[in-house]
Amino acid sequence: MTEGHPPRDVDPAFDDVERRDVSSRPGDGSLSRVDAVKDERFRRWDVATPAATIIGRPESPDGDVSENLRRLHDEQHPAMAGHSARMHRLEKARITHAYASALDVTPWERDRAMGIMVDLDLTVFGQQRAIEKVSLVVLKYVVDDERERKLGLQDESFVASLTGDEMESLYDRYESLSDEDRFQELMEAQDLDVTKVNRLERSLREQVVEQDLEDAVLGRSPYRDPAMPSIRETPGESTRTVDDSG
Repeated sequence: MTEGHPPRDVDPAFDDVERRDVSSRPGDGSLSRVDAVKDERFRRWDVATPAATIIGRPESPDGDVSENLRRLHDEQHPAMAGHSARMHRLEKARITHAYASALDVTPWERDRAMGIMVDLDLTVFGQQRAIEKVSLVVLKYVVDDERERKLGLQDESFVASLTGDEMESLYDRYESLSDEDRFQELMEAQDLDVTKVNRLERSLREQVVEQDLEDAVLGRSPYRDPAMPSIRETPGESTRTVDDSG
């Protein structure tokens, strides 16, 4: 390669490319002022997408939306009927599920609490009707109820047959959800104390009976699955239905 000339493998058109002088003086950059201003102006602009900015809005500041769109926004349109109620129901289920996960309750206890919570009318709880507060009380009610049932404390005939020592031993094994540290932390986060929880639980017990929510379990049914056969097949025997038995 001859000094002062480009390499042979370089395209001859390389010499025709406009060269831009680069200054190393203080305050100078690698771009000229003209190039810098041009680049700055270009970067301030973006692709205009008017359709993405006027959806659901009037075409001008002084304009107004159509009556159908206004009804849609106000949830008066048939397409939005019951939207607020559905969202409220989903929010109750979501918060109850989150608390159930934090408290490490069983899947059955979780589903029972969610089944009660999604259909429970919260207005009866007055100033304490926040979903977070009521869902904690519902979980306590369900978990305590299940623990009492497992120990037989709800069986009056069984409890009546126990001696004093047996009764004391049985109650020593019982532990309320409110005695757990994690539940107490959640209570404090919601500004709940024992008095408030007990008052809310009394109201809850009344509402569970009045609203017929004692057997409410989300996602489960006390009845037989209609998709299942009436009688299970046994080896060498076909499935019979009620109609076939004649």
